[in-house]
Amino acid sequence: MNVLRQAGVYVRDQFAGTVQETDEGYCFAYDEAYLRDKHPCAVSLTLPLRAEPYISRTLFPFFDGLIPEGWLLGVVSRNWKIDQKDRFGLLMVACHDCIGNVSIREVDA
Repeated sequence: MNVLRQAGVYVRDQFAGTVQETDEGYCFAYDEAYLRDKHPCAVSLTLPLRAEPYISRTLFPFFDGLIPEGWLLGVVSRNWKIDQKDRFGLLMVACHDCIGNVSIREVDA
């Protein structure tokens, strides 16, 4: 499985794991140090804490749900020149400061 792009996932500004776009789909894994923390918080109810990575052919609904919709999606797509179908690209540029306690930050693959 080749990693094409990856992003850091932060919960309350604490690094929680990485979400990756691969040639086979997507992978989300919690960071080992985060899991050993006294009170780690799951990124989502649909992605409970566990050491094994989550694998999916499509972008996980929780992460896709962080991406803006409607007119704001159009603004993001135009400003960053990202196709609206490039959900992972949109996730990386538009979700640095989302509503809620999760943020996404681009990292090198």
